[in-house]
Amino acid sequence: MSRLSRRKFLKGSLTAAGSAFVIGGSKASGRELGANDRIRIAIAGIHSRGGSHINAFSGMDGVEIAYLVDPDTRLFGGRTKEVQDKSKGRSDPECVQDIRRVLDDKSVDAVSIATPNHWHSLMTIWACQAGKGVYVEKPMSHNVHEGRIAVEVARKHGSIVQHGTQRRSERGWAHAMAAIKSGKLGKLKVARGYCCKPRGSIGFKEHKAPPSELDWNLWLGPAPDQPYHENLVHYNWHWFWDTGNGDIGNQGVHQMDIGHWGIPGATLPKSVISFGGRFGYKDQGQTANTQVALMDFGETLFVFEVRGLKTPRKVANEFFLEHGRIVEAKWYPNDGDGKAAPLPDVEFDLGPGRGNFGNFIAAMRSRKQSDLNAPILAAHYSSVLGHLANVSYRLGEKVPFNPRTKAFGDDKNACQELERMEEHLKDNGVKLSETKCQVGRRLEVDARAEKIVGDAEANKMLTRRYRKPFAVPDKA
Repeated sequence: MSRLSRRKFLKGSLTAAGSAFVIGGSKASGRELGANDRIRIAIAGIHSRGGSHINAFSGMDGVEIAYLVDPDTRLFGGRTKEVQDKSKGRSDPECVQDIRRVLDDKSVDAVSIATPNHWHSLMTIWACQAGKGVYVEKPMSHNVHEGRIAVEVARKHGSIVQHGTQRRSERGWAHAMAAIKSGKLGKLKVARGYCCKPRGSIGFKEHKAPPSELDWNLWLGPAPDQPYHENLVHYNWHWFWDTGNGDIGNQGVHQMDIGHWGIPGATLPKSVISFGGRFGYKDQGQTANTQVALMDFGETLFVFEVRGLKTPRKVANEFFLEHGRIVEAKWYPNDGDGKAAPLPDVEFDLGPGRGNFGNFIAAMRSRKQSDLNAPILAAHYSSVLGHLANVSYRLGEKVPFNPRTKAFGDDKNACQELERMEEHLKDNGVKLSETKCQVGRRLEVDARAEKIVGDAEANKMLTRRYRKPFAVPDKA
């Protein structure tokens, strides 16, 4: 069947299916790959991060970018040329707006997902059901429920799913994590993560008709129906709850992942509380640009800090242990001279392939989930930490900075983090006497059930109401 006739056929099939459209298939639906077979990939979401996916896969021998997928056809020409140039003619991608047109093509082996967050889990689920491997950007979910369903669907179909937390494929961090878990550095008392990237005002954009080249219904997908405005397409969707998760669920997922990775035996915390606000300007954005989350993992406290205003702090992770601390994978012992010392000699594993993308391709060939450096269950837990922090924050109440809020009672850790936030805001000219802080609700977490204990309102926020036919199922 020619490309043109197949495209017409699929268009007709999708139209006929309407809201009843269901992806079928199993792990047997995909091709069996030999060591010399070319792996054909569809890249979905090609505006921003999708460019990195194009760059990575275009340079790999034995890999072909077969499709570029995006609801906005304005992106097709430039990205097609980019693929052709970087692959030196090895790839001549077909461009389509709807991912469902790709999933029916049995010659496609994998889908690489760089869409907005609200599409990540559903696209992963559909691709696994269609027998494809998946590389999915962080966070792998927009809420807790859909992430768990994606995990279960991937397990059911034996799918190879890699998460876009690239530091999982770095030797230095793998060594540091193994050293923490070995016990040779003492118990881990506190883990800290910092997401510090200045984010300016996005202003206000009026509602208007979407561009004719953009399929607005497809772009929204699982998100609620709403008017188009230019602060959603193509990047600032991060700062709206329907489509993004704020910076704690953007850049922050990388540092959440490292922090979670280092806590021995961690799944989900016993409790979470988060506070902050959108400070320093007024704009159309909804998510916090300044946020602190405290997560109780029993023996270890995990503190996460988002700073979206100017700060000397950088994106980083720290681990405070009985015998010293690890900062950005470097070891500083208590009895040292203040300089980094060698980490203890411990065994650690990294899967095959170069970097996160290379590791994914290697696992696609081996068909061994154990080869993956950033597997889907680890991705789920790291993503859920940010979701829980946001649920706490969104259910909070706004209270004055001055006089000092008593909302934290005798929680010394929370009070200390509030003081740090206040100093940061004052450094950015925020007048605390005229400003309120949103203090989140403390959530008690049932880690096994992935539910909030005794809080129906919070549990409703662990999922969402989906638009048909873009609904994540209730069960795998």
